[in-house]
Amino acid sequence: MYFPDEEVSFVGEGIAEAYDSWRMFFDGVANFKGVGIGAFLVSKTGQHYLVSAKLRFPFTTNMAKYEACILGLNMAFDMNILELLEIGDSDLLVHQHPDKNFIKPIPVRIHSQPVYYAHVEEEIDRKPWFHDIKEYLAKGEYLEHTNHTQKRTFRTLSNGFFHSGGNLYRRTPDLGLLRCVDAKEASKLLE
Repeated sequence: MYFPDEEVSFVGEGIAEAYDSWRMFFDGVANFKGVGIGAFLVSKTGQHYLVSAKLRFPFTTNMAKYEACILGLNMAFDMNILELLEIGDSDLLVHQHPDKNFIKPIPVRIHSQPVYYAHVEEEIDRKPWFHDIKEYLAKGEYLEHTNHTQKRTFRTLSNGFFHSGGNLYRRTPDLGLLRCVDAKEASKLLE
């Protein structure tokens, strides 16, 4: 492979002799037309497995390269590949540990469903952090002494939440739902 825009540590197929396991090549690009990422895995026998995607969010080129690496790693996990040599053209990704040429393997576990959480300090007024949002969605009324700018901000903030069955939920960017809990319930759930 040849990447004319950056320095690379690898050119050609000579790595097959030095490394007889799975290899992953990845790259990403961002420009005014959008963001594209891609990765391909090469098996021990030389079989190629390609994955690519166009991202719908604005990214820098470095961020796109990270996403390409993650895309390739996800494909490797799906294929139950236990050992993998990653090869990329980004000095930022490849040389994050300049003192070492080899990085010890990092054990990674993939869970069947993603988990989101946010740390919330204990409530000072004995009401949960989401009390005002929940009340606004339930009654459609603002707090006393709220000016026009605060009302607009509150409406915008509450757009990401909805009230159902006595619970308040927050929508995530990937359309997942997070149930809002107070500090006491959060402690109980963590236990």
